[in-house]
Amino acid sequence: MSMQEITRIRNRKTGRASSWDLTGRNADAWMIGPGETRVLADIKGPGQITHIWMTQEKHYRECLIRITWDNAAFPSVLCPLGDFFGLGHGMVTSYQSQFFTASTRFDYQFNKGCALNSYIPMPFKERAVIELINESEENHCQYFYIDYETMNDLPEDVGYFHAEFRRANPFGGWGPEITSNMALANIVNKERMAWENNYVILETQGRGHYLGCNLSVTNFRRDWWGEGDDMIWVDGYKWPPDLHGTGAEDYLNQAWGMQDNAFLRNGSSIFEGRTMVVPSRVTWESGEGAYQTSYVFHVENPVRFQKEIKVTIEHGHGNHMANEMSSVAYWFADKPTRAIKPPSVKKRMPVLRDNLGHWLFDKTNQCPGKPIKLNPEMKKMKADWKKIHGKGSQ
Repeated sequence: MSMQEITRIRNRKTGRASSWDLTGRNADAWMIGPGETRVLADIKGPGQITHIWMTQEKHYRECLIRITWDNAAFPSVLCPLGDFFGLGHGMVTSYQSQFFTASTRFDYQFNKGCALNSYIPMPFKERAVIELINESEENHCQYFYIDYETMNDLPEDVGYFHAEFRRANPFGGWGPEITSNMALANIVNKERMAWENNYVILETQGRGHYLGCNLSVTNFRRDWWGEGDDMIWVDGYKWPPDLHGTGAEDYLNQAWGMQDNAFLRNGSSIFEGRTMVVPSRVTWESGEGAYQTSYVFHVENPVRFQKEIKVTIEHGHGNHMANEMSSVAYWFADKPTRAIKPPSVKKRMPVLRDNLGHWLFDKTNQCPGKPIKLNPEMKKMKADWKKIHGKGSQ
């Protein structure tokens, strides 16, 4: 609500669904069993979700938040709990943005208590059903508030909120051994090659506007992961795309890498420099890296589409890198649209490290991105790298 809007007296009714103890005692959390789905709120419209607050100790990747609008046969929001609120990797920390906040005493730790807030307005005409799905093997303890308004009608041009999660673990880069920003990584990536190979943040059909995303990277080497350009196609393929950027940190509205800050419209909810296990010993040559989650919201500059949209970004210039990549896209559409199904619970769990910072790769939680088919230029770059750095270079 704008400062001007907050002065207006509206003919609306305010309501809340929460986990309060109906007996009047103080057991104000819901216990959700392994494999169980619970309806947190079922609201008759017309109305609008105005605020969601949730807190829990763990299961940030194991639990899914699912929202269905107007009796649709499918959800329009389907995301792991932490990622929906802007925290990737199952990790908690405190940050503030325009639409999401998180607050915790356990900065940069896994499976610790954290308060999560969403302030995105979510209007609906007939019905809103908000559910939590516990895909862990344990009981899940959840506190929540869901604040909403009901009204007589909605303006015709309001859209339905959507959010979906995607992951590539690892991304199928063509030359992960090649260091970023080196000439040997500087291949030509354009036209259909970019359309087919870039990491996809969102691909959907219909009419609406793209609001933004959060992007998480598990950086397997201490190398710069953000050299790739954003490329957004509106209403079908063409070259160049409707929006072509100059680098990942540029798309995220920062520069010269990512910084340890969180602004209203962009920033780092999880900053890589604060997640290194042994900073003094970690170098890209050692194969040890860290975690990053960044976000950007197009508040004044939403990307509007009439038929379809495809939001992509290179992972490293020309998609040469092979880190873990995951994201949540946020958009509004003129009618409920299906959010894609996330990977299984095992395949969306974070990649962990030992106490020295060495990655513990587990094939059971991998959901590899599509391998990029080598073209002659890629083959030459890889061969030249091998000549310079030797057969054992990775």
